[in-house]
Amino acid sequence: MGVSSEDVVLIEGGKKAGEPRVITVNCPDKTGLGCDLCRIILEFGLCITKGDVSTDGKWCYVVLWVIPHSSSIMVRWASLKNRLLSVCPSCSVSFYFEPAPRSTASPVYLLKLLCLDRKGLLHDVTQVLCELELTIQRVKVSTTPDGRVMDLFFITDGMELLHTKKRQDDTCERLHEVLGESCISSELQLAGQEYKIFQQGCSSLHPAVAEELFGSELSDSETRLQALAADLSKLKKANITLDNSLSPAHTLLQIHCLDQKGLLYDIMRTLKDCNIQIAYGRFSSNTKGYREVDLFIQQTDGKKIVDPEKQSVLSSRLRMEMLHPLRVIIANRGPDTELLVANPVELSGRGRPRVFYDVTLALKVLGICIFSAEIGRHSTSDRQWEVYRFLLDETVEFPLANSRARTQIVDRVRRTLMGW
Repeated sequence: MGVSSEDVVLIEGGKKAGEPRVITVNCPDKTGLGCDLCRIILEFGLCITKGDVSTDGKWCYVVLWVIPHSSSIMVRWASLKNRLLSVCPSCSVSFYFEPAPRSTASPVYLLKLLCLDRKGLLHDVTQVLCELELTIQRVKVSTTPDGRVMDLFFITDGMELLHTKKRQDDTCERLHEVLGESCISSELQLAGQEYKIFQQGCSSLHPAVAEELFGSELSDSETRLQALAADLSKLKKANITLDNSLSPAHTLLQIHCLDQKGLLYDIMRTLKDCNIQIAYGRFSSNTKGYREVDLFIQQTDGKKIVDPEKQSVLSSRLRMEMLHPLRVIIANRGPDTELLVANPVELSGRGRPRVFYDVTLALKVLGICIFSAEIGRHSTSDRQWEVYRFLLDETVEFPLANSRARTQIVDRVRRTLMGW
């Protein structure tokens, strides 16, 4: 009664050039599977144009239509299939009687790069790592007075091959090939005690900065910044309704909102963290910049969501995650100017994919050099956040003391992150 791995995940090309590829997943169900699939698809730089999902509580069938976010993204489709397979529960009959085993955490490796500083250097390194399916867990970048940059990347390997000399050599060779004469030396090894020391040594946030970054409501300044990237009236049209009249066993969750990068991931992530199961769902195509999502859901006890307070909490959480999934501000850090980006971490401990890639891309496009950068974690009363911090170098085009220049930087970063 088992299903071969070849049939669990299928990826088929479009009939014509430029048409979406179709990903079909046919496997036993588990709470949060949709989130795990969407996260991997986002990590590979793909956009879900539409989707369908159905399950009887034991077996699920998922169909997703995907395209790259940009023409410059090269997708390794065979590797994507393997990654999707890795999060699908075992297709053996025993799945129904035994819980799926927890996957062990991937080992963390330390990549040390010594380079000559130049504009766009950090993004070029990040792009190579993304293309090689190496995920950045933490980073520490610092610039010396003589114009050299020491980059420390703590990374994990989506292909689980970084323990081999060939994979390590291929990574370093690719970095030297892309960076050229800018790269002085590179070293890749299994991270040791320094990873724990580094995690403990991340800079703490000033209370006022933390309050602005993690506030539950959009501040007036943030609302104006978002309005630069999308019409304010569109941002406010995040309609969420819960209806218990159409199904005897499920609550219908309907969402109508502005389209953005990772939208389906944000919805699935929120439902996963709230222990909500999906029986049937449809994610419609983009219509004039908006998305329609219809999901028949229930609690883990198999019951509908009828409690008005629970409905209100779920609706508020979803609305915040769709309107404000990423936080972007600029603040002063002593005499320096710091760009901060934050995103909520899943309860599983995973952060949002490709944030570092998008921020460094936006700064490269603006021609702004990064003096130093780091990734850390910050805990608030209700959740954990992944925080990206960049000390920026001032340029003639963007004098960092100028409020208009700061607004333009934040707007460009937000546009890139949201896919606007």
